[in-house]
Amino acid sequence: MMRRRTTLLTGCTALVLALGATACGSGDPVSAGGGDKALSGQTVTVAGVWSGSEQKNFQKVLDAFTEKTGAKTQFVSTGDNVSTVVGSKIEGGNAPDVVMVPQVGVLKQFAEKGWLKPLEGKVKSTIGTNFAEVWQNYGSVDGTLYGLYFKAAHKSTVWYSPEAFEQAGVTPPKTYDAMLKNGRTISDSGLAAFSVAGQDGWTLTDWFENVYLSQAGPEKYDALAAHEIKWTDPTVVEALTTLGKLFKDKQLVAGGQKEALNTDFPGSVEKVFGPKAEAAMVYEGDFVAGVAKDQFGRTIGTDADFFPFPPVGDGKAPVVSGGDAAVVLKDGKNSDAGMALVEYLATPEAAAVWAEAGGFLSPNKELDLSSYGDDVTRATAESLVGAGDSVRFDMSDQAPAAFGGTKGVGEWKILQDFLRDPADPAKTAAALEDAAAKAYGN
Repeated sequence: MMRRRTTLLTGCTALVLALGATACGSGDPVSAGGGDKALSGQTVTVAGVWSGSEQKNFQKVLDAFTEKTGAKTQFVSTGDNVSTVVGSKIEGGNAPDVVMVPQVGVLKQFAEKGWLKPLEGKVKSTIGTNFAEVWQNYGSVDGTLYGLYFKAAHKSTVWYSPEAFEQAGVTPPKTYDAMLKNGRTISDSGLAAFSVAGQDGWTLTDWFENVYLSQAGPEKYDALAAHEIKWTDPTVVEALTTLGKLFKDKQLVAGGQKEALNTDFPGSVEKVFGPKAEAAMVYEGDFVAGVAKDQFGRTIGTDADFFPFPPVGDGKAPVVSGGDAAVVLKDGKNSDAGMALVEYLATPEAAAVWAEAGGFLSPNKELDLSSYGDDVTRATAESLVGAGDSVRFDMSDQAPAAFGGTKGVGEWKILQDFLRDPADPAKTAAALEDAAAKAYGN
């Protein structure tokens, strides 16, 4: 999900918008449209990784834009390989107007190829008013703003079944070691501890990033994200060793490594919150709540809850985030209307549509937290916005797509191999460095 997601949510009720109203703190959000439908007759094509119910919920946002401006929209789902799909569309003379880019590395790649229009004028000032500097920085390349982070993820959350915890007599842990100890106690009570989505390599990168940020610290995290230190650094080997202890423990991983490698993200949530529970915990971002609620009827905060990813060793608890940024392509047929869409997406009015539907967090600090449908989501949103500039963006999302964002290769594939056989962390670190050096070119 938050990057290479599959179907997550079923239909939810959209927020009924007073579409003629002025958005909080930003004036009329779409100067090209306002209330006079000045974009009538134009069609904005939007490409993104979302499919299934995520796509349906985003379509509600696009429909609100249509209602406000008169511009029609067409969404094209790219699947996981957004970089490849968009590149081929540009080469074929069929470029979309707006792309929802799921990785900082891909945004940078697009900018360096000269594909993007800078966000300037009113859209830039709207972003400056509504978003913390860290989000503006992640949307910028060499000081030029290209991306608006519309959807964010809080990726330092471990989701659990309160019923399973109660039956095992455990409480949410405060440390990583306590989390594993709890897991073994839960396993002794007859239920596996963790459901691991090893079929989706991106979930394994998220596991690594939380362990690494806590264990190695933010400075090393930033250096590794920029490939200023090698993946053979002792801190990487140490983090892989820590993670490997969990991966190879059949008492902790539901079905063992083989089953984990055959479990995708939605399936991992089902193993905890579906009709037949097979595990007590699943690690992933806040978006787990959307699946638990809408696909399996769980009440968030009652029979599905989370605890913060706990600190490892002497480190601090990690706060890792991710997000999808809206960018405007130069070669789009209606890029001006696309710019108007991005300006609209920068408003709290647009964010409120999906916030009401669920399975969504916004980094927009002007969004009223009451827009979220439950207290748990409201709390995670408040935590994300409250973290301000201390948030660390998902490391693999900052990497070149060939290393950190492509199915079957690079970090995704290597960590899947590590899950299959975690016996040699140093060998895995060397494989990661080989792949990183090729992708970064250094």
